[in-house]
Amino acid sequence: MVELPTHLDWSEQRVYDLDDDAQLGLMYERVIREAAYIDDLRAYLNAAVLVRIWPRLFLPVQARQAWEARFRHLVRAA
Repeated sequence: MVELPTHLDWSEQRVYDLDDDAQLGLMYERVIREAAYIDDLRAYLNAAVLVRIWPRLFLPVQARQAWEARFRHLVRAA
């Protein structure tokens, strides 16, 4: 279980069960969309998990393109 801070998730349901693939994906989507600091990305994202779930994440086109341009291995994962 992970509880995101309010600067990443201001909803009442900020706790995510990372053993549940749907909740895991929602948390990763939220962190990718809302993180303003590299420390948030480091704290809440795991590289191996990100590669595994990348094709299933629902992200804004600009966010997906920016991440794939920076991390080319995500393109291969998709």
